[in-house]
Amino acid sequence: MFRLLAPVFGLCLLVAAGAMAAEADTPAGAEAAETAVFAGGCFWCVEEAFDGVDGVIDTTSGYAGGHVEQPTYEQVVTGDTGHAEVVRVRYDPARVDYETLLDTFWRNIDPFDGGGQFCDRGSSYRSVIFTTSEAQAAAAQASRAALAEQFGRPIATEIRPLEAFYPAEDYHQNYHQEHAVTYRFYKWNCGRSQRLHEIWGDREGS
Repeated sequence: MFRLLAPVFGLCLLVAAGAMAAEADTPAGAEAAETAVFAGGCFWCVEEAFDGVDGVIDTTSGYAGGHVEQPTYEQVVTGDTGHAEVVRVRYDPARVDYETLLDTFWRNIDPFDGGGQFCDRGSSYRSVIFTTSEAQAAAAQASRAALAEQFGRPIATEIRPLEAFYPAEDYHQNYHQEHAVTYRFYKWNCGRSQRLHEIWGDREGS
């Protein structure tokens, strides 16, 4: 009898352990997560900015705003597909609100540049807030208007509804972590940090 029960008991332990591991791997707040999508030039840099925000569950680099399904990076950078490099931000609304994410976005872009961002030029690097609801659209519009009033000049950043999001290739994901030295070299030489400090001073982005 013991020999029959022992394997069953062991199997139950394995199943229970697997369930506990799966639960541990699930980020806090993931079940109630909401999504925001931002284009702010190089998606590596935008990922880094949002990864540092408390309440953000995860970030994914990708493409949005174009007319080609499942575009590749090589297609997008030509500007022919209409896509922008974007980052999808999944966040826990109980820990961080959308307005805070908007503030993070603004402090990590040049909102006056309509031709790209920093050293990255062309439509695929334009700044856009892609909204997923009427509430997000209203918040984004109000935020942009407040920024225009603060600086006394037009804001080039677009606001448009998200139609489709396509994840970028694996080698683009978490680039600022996986290739830290190369990333820092790129970011500095692109002039991103320097320009952000010119605009925002001590409130500049990451």
